[in-house]
Amino acid sequence: MYRARTMTHYPTPQERRALGRARRKQMARQDHAHWKPEAGRRKPIELLEESMRGRVPALITLKYQHMVASPFGYFRGAVPVMASDLAGTANTGIISQICGDAHVRNLGAFAAPDGRLVFDINDFDETVRAPFEWDLKRLATSLVLAGRATSSKKGECENSVITFAAQYHKFVEMFARMPVIEMARFQVHRLQRISPVSRALLQAERSTPINTLEQLTVPGKTAADRVFREDKPVLARVSGAQRRAVLASLIGYNDTLQPERQHFFAQYHPIDVAFKVVGTGSVGLRDYVIYFEGNGQGDPLFLQIKEQPGSAYAPYISNRGLARHQGERVVDGQRAMQLQSDPFLGWTTIANRHYEVRQLNDHKGSIAVEDLTGEGLLQYAEICGELLARGHARSGDPCVLAGYVGNGKRFGDAIARFANAYADQTEKDWEELKLVKKQPAKKAAAKKSGS
Repeated sequence: MYRARTMTHYPTPQERRALGRARRKQMARQDHAHWKPEAGRRKPIELLEESMRGRVPALITLKYQHMVASPFGYFRGAVPVMASDLAGTANTGIISQICGDAHVRNLGAFAAPDGRLVFDINDFDETVRAPFEWDLKRLATSLVLAGRATSSKKGECENSVITFAAQYHKFVEMFARMPVIEMARFQVHRLQRISPVSRALLQAERSTPINTLEQLTVPGKTAADRVFREDKPVLARVSGAQRRAVLASLIGYNDTLQPERQHFFAQYHPIDVAFKVVGTGSVGLRDYVIYFEGNGQGDPLFLQIKEQPGSAYAPYISNRGLARHQGERVVDGQRAMQLQSDPFLGWTTIANRHYEVRQLNDHKGSIAVEDLTGEGLLQYAEICGELLARGHARSGDPCVLAGYVGNGKRFGDAIARFANAYADQTEKDWEELKLVKKQPAKKAAAKKSGS
């Protein structure tokens, strides 16, 4: 019996742009400017306390110390608060892989598989598939907070966000017109001319495995051995059952590597294991580092095994965007958005907890907020817009994004107004957190005095 063939229709670039423009009916571009906490807004302290469940109890106080230090420090640790706030507002429904914790310090320098230094988004703990604008709003707010931290004028902070949004528009439009393979291969070539970035690249150049060896280890019982340096609670050696469990997890991790990388990894053997405290948002999560040697002490390798409990955005997105293994979620998101990723990137499980595995401090360099002043803030905002556009274009549809954003001005102005308003909200939430965290100390002092 003859059956007529059905032809699959592949939308043209013009039709995909039209899909993006149609999304303006779901959320007009100027509506991104709106931020006003609703009457039913979840209390930030409640969301933060919920996010602490399952963390190492002894380290929770340390995380709050980082957060109360400054509004920007609070912002770094308060992803659950912003995730809840963003989910409570209208969105475009235009989905791509998002970093989830896009802020000025979550871009950095690192070594590509071929040994060259690159600069890109480099933290994906919160990554999910979600509305693309959530990344823009978080990164834009971080530019305002970074500018305020360095006493930049209000106009300079606003201009940095407008510059950021303009670059995002410019490169999304460019990617929408490129052959797909060219877009996938696109590299940023002017990084050395951006002063904050050039400093991060210089830092990365100096951050060699030998440098890490000298910083993190000390001679062991014999001159031929080295072990991790004790610096509690930031760095503490582990032994016994805990050490055995960490090393046993390498079997599952090895299976997540590509075959040729399994071959390279097999040539290293573990020397020592430690527990390490990292970051701000990650403080309290379990984080292990393993010191390996390949061809002797002159060939060290440091792997970080970092607990991944799940994205703060998970409660607000469809089940289709969720992963069974949270370490795999992070790795998949990173590979989707980055041009090049750590060759030893993988995942594993320890005691039913999910972990991401990556190299520690291998030619890594980060931005200092103090460098984001004046022209440095504007230059860095440009790079942020370009790299975020590339990440979204790689993992989403640049034609749809370009169709929605349009000429960029209306969208950029709205993002700038949102960023300023949400920075104000962040400072207010930070002040409230400081009051809450000072109360126990006041009560203890009152009890001690007998009042």
